[in-house]
Amino acid sequence: MGLLFNEEQRLLQETAQDYFQNHFSTKTLREMREGRDALGYVPKLWQQMAEMGWTGILASEDQGGLGFGFQGVGAVLEPAGKTLAGSPFLATVVLGGSALQLGGNEAQRNHWLPKLIAGEVRFALAIDEGPRHDPKVCQTTATKNEKGYILNGSKQFVMDGGCADQLIVSADTGKGQTLFLVDAQAQGISRHPLTMIDTRNAARIVLDNVQVDADAVLGSQDEGLELLDQILDRGRIALCAEMLGIAQWLFDTTIDYLKQRVQFDVLIGSFQALQHRAAKMFVQMQLARSSVLAALSIVDENPAFLPFYASAAKAKMGEVLELVSSEAVQMHGGIGVTDELDVGLYLKRGRVCVAALGDVTFHRDRVAGILGI
Repeated sequence: MGLLFNEEQRLLQETAQDYFQNHFSTKTLREMREGRDALGYVPKLWQQMAEMGWTGILASEDQGGLGFGFQGVGAVLEPAGKTLAGSPFLATVVLGGSALQLGGNEAQRNHWLPKLIAGEVRFALAIDEGPRHDPKVCQTTATKNEKGYILNGSKQFVMDGGCADQLIVSADTGKGQTLFLVDAQAQGISRHPLTMIDTRNAARIVLDNVQVDADAVLGSQDEGLELLDQILDRGRIALCAEMLGIAQWLFDTTIDYLKQRVQFDVLIGSFQALQHRAAKMFVQMQLARSSVLAALSIVDENPAFLPFYASAAKAKMGEVLELVSSEAVQMHGGIGVTDELDVGLYLKRGRVCVAALGDVTFHRDRVAGILGI
């Protein structure tokens, strides 16, 4: 299990860092926020990511992708986190791509993967039905008929649900959950945009007698929860990489501020109390980075241990991001709570990431269950 990127992965990370720094800024983010941008990302940036092959990062070379695996995903998403560059990468490439690779039949993969790799289709995973993440709770129903299935229900806080072309919907089919691939424009679907503090797009999606064909099923009927867990764990680990980038920016920015801000005619970084708090942040950042890199590598090397590593990484990264973002605000003093300072933008995105796909408590409980505690 590697805790360091190889040369190829480092080059990808450097390329991603340069690209996001040169093509996205917090100024752009603020402009999207003020204009109430419905997408929450720059379409041109997403298309350029596809042109560079990043949308095919998880697909094998035989499928027309790069075959970089999940450490390649981390190499792209950590720099994205450092710059707050929004895109449908997580929802489409990671969650949508994993759903197709793990649950799609040959016809589904052959039809959708080339479109995904080309950046021509966007996916959204529609599973949660309440304010908190709990994939086991599913009141959306799928009733079988002569044409396939009729879907009824609603989904909350669907990541990139406002712009997705295809929805991956969980529904109760009587003896368990089943995942369905549903056209977002299908008759009976209504999408209601949600205002998110991080400016990204999310939606509440209502399904009212939505007819889907029998071949819309991903995986096997009534066995969707096991497939969903595998998809979610991959998404959680990818999200951790973005969270790591956010936390690293907050840490670096705060340390720089401690080295520059003068109070009582001395640098505040010379105050022992602040030094101790900075040291604690540094140690926790290293622990979080190790857990994220371990989780990224386990997806490709030994997925049997994926549930433990995914939840351990999400719990630790969430805990550390909450610590670092709070310390960043406090150590910047009065300016730390102003909108003019970029720290607030990173804190808001960080808080959304911590809650997405299961918060710290959710994943601590899951780890405890896996360990039999």
